[in-house]
Amino acid sequence: MKRSCFFVVATALMVASASVPAADKAAGESMYADACAQCHGPSRKGMASFPSLTGRSVDYITSRLETYRAGERVGSNSALMIPNATDLSDDDIANLAAYIADESE
Repeated sequence: MKRSCFFVVATALMVASASVPAADKAAGESMYADACAQCHGPSRKGMASFPSLTGRSVDYITSRLETYRAGERVGSNSALMIPNATDLSDDDIANLAAYIADESE
């Protein structure tokens, strides 16, 4: 019984991960340069009252962008972030999060 349960769970995880497209960091970098760098800085370290994004995880960036896209306020800069996130697709968010969280740069 345990073996068959493990097989079902492992198969479900493989199918789920196969259906999730890989994020495109290059697309995220281009989007970041066009829309985010003016406030968060070209190196993602923040500027003035705009927070640094360095050291943030993919999950954190994804969650915040999804929250802003939904029109929910999260902090003092929500009024600026909500309009910028409104038209982002799930792929856009995944690409931005992959680029922003990339620590290899």
